Amino acid sequence: FYMYQKGTPQYEYHLKTYGGPEKFGYKDFIPMFTGEKFCAQEWADLFAKAGARFAGPVGEHHDGFSMWNTGLTRWNSYNMGPKRDVVSELEKAVREKGMKFMVALHHAENWRYFPHWVEGTDLSDPAYFDFYGRPHNLEWKDGIPQKGEWPIWNMQEKPDKAFCDLWLAKCKEVIDKFSPDMLWFDFGLGIMPDPYREEMLAYYYNRALEKNQDVVCTYKYQDLAVGSGVIDLELGRFDKMMYHEWITDTTVDDGEGWCYLFDAQYKKPVTLIQYLIDNVSKNGYLLLNVGPKPDGEIPEEARYILLEMGKWLQINGEAIYDTTPWRIYGEGPTQMKKSGMFSENEELHYTPEDIRFTVRDNILYASVLDWPENGKILIKSGCELFPGEVEKITMLGDGANLEWTLTEDGLRVTLPKHKPCDYAWVLKIERKAPF
Repeated sequence: FYMYQKGTPQYEYHLKTYGGPEKFGYKDFIPMFTGEKFCAQEWADLFAKAGARFAGPVGEHHDGFSMWNTGLTRWNSYNMGPKRDVVSELEKAVREKGMKFMVALHHAENWRYFPHWVEGTDLSDPAYFDFYGRPHNLEWKDGIPQKGEWPIWNMQEKPDKAFCDLWLAKCKEVIDKFSPDMLWFDFGLGIMPDPYREEMLAYYYNRALEKNQDVVCTYKYQDLAVGSGVIDLELGRFDKMMYHEWITDTTVDDGEGWCYLFDAQYKKPVTLIQYLIDNVSKNGYLLLNVGPKPDGEIPEEARYILLEMGKWLQINGEAIYDTTPWRIYGEGPTQMKKSGMFSENEELHYTPEDIRFTVRDNILYASVLDWPENGKILIKSGCELFPGEVEKITMLGDGANLEWTLTEDGLRVTLPKHKPCDYAWVLKIERKAPF
């Protein structure tokens, strides 16, 4: 997008490196995209070791380049670039590891963000009329397209029927070919006409019903009817427990490139582990973006983060998987200043008083987000428990019975002398009928 916009750093870099978009357009990157080190089995193995319960690729981003062997466009990874059906390979590898398979679809955004209307580049050449997933019949006057295209600043222009038909056909093809357990949609879903969105969702759910398959569809803002899918917060989360399920998507690095950035600064494992715990305590999930290198290899910094999360989940996963929120999501002094979409840029520094809760059957899990120097904590929300309700308390990864007392101030617990893991320690509070 920005490589075509004069005055942006991306345009200046492209001009210096490749000679300008009129000489080297986005399409010319395709032969450089070979993914020679991509191995679906290695990716799936890494994601499984990270403790992921679902994983999958971007099926198509905002550029009209499909990552599967499609009969709907010649611009795809099977015919060009790596010449491999990336979605198919990952579908098999992910499911072999026992994970649910997801596909992210961003292609509705092609209408708004990849017109590339600069005269003399890409789409102004008849040879590339169908690039980016939308046909073009450009007529130019004074450097501005007059027909079949519109300037990038006109964000209200509605997509035409040909584009909507192609969008829907790609959705159906992905559903039919790969039976994804989860479909993730980006912002562009909201510009599609209601009948197209309704048909897509009905098609997805009806095909799943025929296969007795549980599936999930995500959406942003009000792009789908309330209750018809799971609300998605990009780079954000809620500051309180929600009655509906929701999901965050964030990245392993501190940037917002949603791709491999050679100069990126990566998040600390503790940050993402605390992020996961906080989401789950509020009825949320975490979708973590991992941008591979151009050759298809996962960066070492990302591998380290994923494996550290996996080590933590091996010990503490029972407080995360198949749990539900408690009547109170948590307690502590550290509060988010804002919540919702794009609220993530706030750095939170949790203390030993910051605790998050989840439940499973008769067990209450209390995740302590920082270790107290004196080895003791007071769970103020423990005053919600009744006399005689607590049977015993242990710490996941340790297993020894811990000393505790229940008072009007809350539940006081003496922690083990040695930490069983490096981040966020979980108390397992086993309960019985009170009194």
